[in-house]
Amino acid sequence: MTLPPAPAIVIDAGGAPLFGHHAGLVQAFDWARLAPPYARGALWRLFHHKRWHYVALATPELFCAAAIVDLGWTSTAFAYAFDRHKGKLVASFSRDGVPGLSTSLAPHAAAGSRFRFLSQTITIEAAPQHRYRLRLDSGHFGIDAEFGPPVSPILLAVGPVDGGSVHATQKSGGLPLWGTVRCGAIGYSLDDGVASFDYSNGLLARETEWRWASAHGLDLGFNLQAGYFGAHENALWLDGQLYRLARAHFDFNPDDPLAPWHVWTDDDLLDLHFKPEGARREERNLWLASSRYIQPIGTFSGWVRASAQAPKRIVAQLAGVTESHRSRW
Repeated sequence: MTLPPAPAIVIDAGGAPLFGHHAGLVQAFDWARLAPPYARGALWRLFHHKRWHYVALATPELFCAAAIVDLGWTSTAFAYAFDRHKGKLVASFSRDGVPGLSTSLAPHAAAGSRFRFLSQTITIEAAPQHRYRLRLDSGHFGIDAEFGPPVSPILLAVGPVDGGSVHATQKSGGLPLWGTVRCGAIGYSLDDGVASFDYSNGLLARETEWRWASAHGLDLGFNLQAGYFGAHENALWLDGQLYRLARAHFDFNPDDPLAPWHVWTDDDLLDLHFKPEGARREERNLWLASSRYIQPIGTFSGWVRASAQAPKRIVAQLAGVTESHRSRW
């Protein structure tokens, strides 16, 4: 079923969030305009407003990811490069920002985000003709990537969250990619690769947990989540079309996340097995916050289809990630 076009903003004139699923970009996520029962005071919003801008870059040789995260009361950023032939991380960057100074997070997915700490920077920029640019400079580790325009619709999903208020996310399908990555003295080409992005913006619970899977080619890709946002952002991109997916299931061993995973959806539109090649992981326990995070990098194989009556499309070693994440923020 074709999704309706995205509204210009995600709150109506009466202050009610426009829950649902749409295709396209929006111009504003202004949660201060929310009316009861979703409205909260300014201090509550400060500590519960979470936003992040994430970009993934994939080639047969390399998988990279970068994210800028605004937690309301502080900020953080990370990036990594994983050499798929060597089966290991070859560069990584992780830094907390100075509250109010280090981070400028985009107000919507078609705008730019920036993180700076001393001479280290990450920028995600919007360019003309629906193109984007990711740049990272952290000394030994550098990324200069351009991607777009989209070959399939952008997903907009808006919904309620338990313990919080409302959340919205914009997810892209696969985007044409070109550029370079520098890891010390070694350089990698991103030309003819595939990029994707995730822009998320919401008022979340203090304790938030999820499992996530994402992988994209130019003709086929998917996004799956189980946790705080339910099935709201589950989607399949196939031959330039965007389809909703039902509730997702993640069968994996939390004690051994580099063992194979099995992911599938209740609507019988997706059934995939994930083979990890390596992972980025981070565990932090600070006074106000904690985070336990692992993002395996690997390949998905199995099948997808656009409807229960459609023939199954074989998926063979599609590069992507899974994730298990628990945060107190």
